[in-house]
Amino acid sequence: MAAPLMAARANLRARVLPPVVGLATLAALIAIWQGFADAGAINRFVAPAPNDIAAAFPELFTEEDLPGAFLQSLGETMAAGVIAALIGIPLGWLLHRHRLAGYAFENWVANLAAAPLVLLYPLFLVVFGRNAATIIAMAVFAALPPVILKTKEGLDGVRRTLINVGRSLRLTQRDLFFRILLPAAAPVIGTGLRLGLIIALISVVGLEYLIHFGGMGDLIASLGDRFEIARMFAAIAFVIVISIIFYAIGEWSEKWLGRA
Repeated sequence: MAAPLMAARANLRARVLPPVVGLATLAALIAIWQGFADAGAINRFVAPAPNDIAAAFPELFTEEDLPGAFLQSLGETMAAGVIAALIGIPLGWLLHRHRLAGYAFENWVANLAAAPLVLLYPLFLVVFGRNAATIIAMAVFAALPPVILKTKEGLDGVRRTLINVGRSLRLTQRDLFFRILLPAAAPVIGTGLRLGLIIALISVVGLEYLIHFGGMGDLIASLGDRFEIARMFAAIAFVIVISIIFYAIGEWSEKWLGRA
């Protein structure tokens, strides 16, 4: 009885202790920041105190239309994520299916992920104009590499035994893909979709900031231009929280796919 109880306690500690330590560290850093600001060691105009940022949050809802800006950024991010999935998963399958193409282009896709794609925004402005299409197109372009690479990685990692069983049952290539390859590779593909969605969110906010076309990025840029520094930091904190929520939802989805 003692061993299972000790194992349960160790498991609980392993699950609870890391987030508690992380939250305590964050609280300590905020307290230090507040202390330096109160002591005058930090210029509040450059870096407002945490209590000033917290006080500015309600103003974002009452005076700056934060919900509208958030919904615009969310819509653009989700559209980019869906398009990236519809394009990236088939491309990843092609790189898996045709080995020569995989050897030839996998490094290209990886190098594309490391490139500063945001610098191409003037070209996208010329092609699509100053509208949501430019933001979505650039977000799709940025989100594609992880989706493609993780799709190929997941399909490459499917056990040969499962494929041989499918072939022994005389499954067509289509049935083999949808009944065996795709379910087996789903957790890894889910990782690529999670990374792609987060990158899409970063790209969307960054492009909105650059071209001043609505959304959270434009709100942050406008607050900075008006020297509403506390509100600007509050808006940035809101984007960070949304990114964390996206990450948590993606992580939960991966675990769910792994159990399914």
